[in-house]
Amino acid sequence: MRSTRSLVTVVAAAVLTTTAAAQETVELVTADSVTIVTHVYPVAGTPRGVILAFHQGGGNGRGEYAPIAARLNGLGYAVVAPDLRAGGNRFDGVNETVRRAGREAPYCEAMPDLRAVSAWAERRWPGIPRILWGSSFSGALVLRHAALDSSGAVGVLAFSPASGGPMAECRGEDVADRITIPVLALRPASEMEIESVRSQHEGFLRSG
Repeated sequence: MRSTRSLVTVVAAAVLTTTAAAQETVELVTADSVTIVTHVYPVAGTPRGVILAFHQGGGNGRGEYAPIAARLNGLGYAVVAPDLRAGGNRFDGVNETVRRAGREAPYCEAMPDLRAVSAWAERRWPGIPRILWGSSFSGALVLRHAALDSSGAVGVLAFSPASGGPMAECRGEDVADRITIPVLALRPASEMEIESVRSQHEGFLRSG
C-alpha cells in the first residue's frame, strides 16, 4: 500500500494538542433512511482539505476526534466526524445516532454512513480534496470506501483496520487491489501476532 509525506505530516501533527475546536452538528440521512448525527469542525474560509474522521468500535465522532480537531483545523483541514450507526459511548462522548435508533448496528451495516458523509462533504465543500480516516472497524470501511466510492478522495489513513470475524462481509483487504489513491495503514507491532492481522498484511502486500 502507498503513502504520501503530506498524509504522514497530518498524523504526526494531530497528536500534539487537546485544544477544543469550534463545532457544528448536522443530521444526514443515508440511502437506507438512517439519520446520522455528524459533528463538523470547519475552518474559516476555504479548507485545504476535508478529513472525514470515522470512529472505532464502541465510539462516537465527538468523543474520539474533538480532542484533535483544533490542531487539524490549524493545519487548514476541516474535520467531519459522524456518529456511525455502529458505535457507543466511549471516550466520554455519546453516540447520538445509536441512542436515537435504540440499537447498535453490526459493523458492516455502517457502509452507507460513509457514503452519506462523503457525499455531504462534497456538497459543503465542492472540489475540495477529502481524506478518509478510519480506526479499527472504520479503518476497514474506509479502505472499502476508497475502493468502491473514492470520487473526490485523495488518500486514506487506516489505523489498525479490523480484520476479524465481525468484518467477514466488509474486509478492507478483499478490495485492496482496487484502491487507486495513496493509503497509509498503521498498527502496533503487538497486533501482528494475530492471525487475521497477518493474513490482512499479506493481502495488502499482494495488492501492491
